[in-house]
Amino acid sequence: MGDYKNITVAELTKLLQEGSLRLIDVRTDAEIARGKIPQGMALPLHLLPLRMHDLDKTAKTVFYCQVGGRSAQAAAFAAANGFSDVYNLQGGITAWAHAGLPIA
Repeated sequence: MGDYKNITVAELTKLLQEGSLRLIDVRTDAEIARGKIPQGMALPLHLLPLRMHDLDKTAKTVFYCQVGGRSAQAAAFAAANGFSDVYNLQGGITAWAHAGLPIA
């Protein structure tokens, strides 16, 4: 599939401070209801192919899920479909929470 980069929680917090990215949560609605990264936009993995046309393919895009598996699939799918600046959050929201960062 396409090329994407894995990033750490520390790298994501730096990108969020710069304010130059779109953060997409690919977990299910039930998972998201238990908490999400505040800046995240919900787009469950199964809906990604249907909503891909709504997203800017040139924007820096970071995908995350619970531990990083589904978001890696989403990042690879996005990169294979023309997204140019794609990242996967290693460890997902679990790593985010373990770092003591805010959950909404």
